[in-house]
Amino acid sequence: MFKKDKSMPVLNRDDILAVDDIQIELTEVPEWFGAVYVKGMTGAERDRFESGIISISDKDSKVDMRDIRAKLCSETICDESGKKQFTLSDVKALSQKSAAGLQRVFEVAQRLSGITDDDVKELAGELEESPFEDSAFD
Repeated sequence: MFKKDKSMPVLNRDDILAVDDIQIELTEVPEWFGAVYVKGMTGAERDRFESGIISISDKDSKVDMRDIRAKLCSETICDESGKKQFTLSDVKALSQKSAAGLQRVFEVAQRLSGITDDDVKELAGELEESPFEDSAFD
């Protein structure tokens, strides 16, 4: 049985949609001699990010980890108001920056977006068996 925490209000549709719940955090990146703003992703942005690292062909499905740090950083580095500073076309150039700097931003982006290492492992695990195994593609 569900017990309601009396200190937390019960939200309705309008309450949920009115909440500004995307966090932005100023993050020091000494490797880049400064700081950047990093924002948490929306649900749609996270879905787009995850679908961008999944590669599916006729009988092969895998998680493409190439440039994953640069991809997440390009989705989450923003200005003070939350406007993204990079696009997917910047990923290759961004991937050439310091691995330590990218990792620093990557970890903040993961935390703000609710992405855990287990999430990535789970995603990879779901693709171990081809989704086309018992399909017309055989």
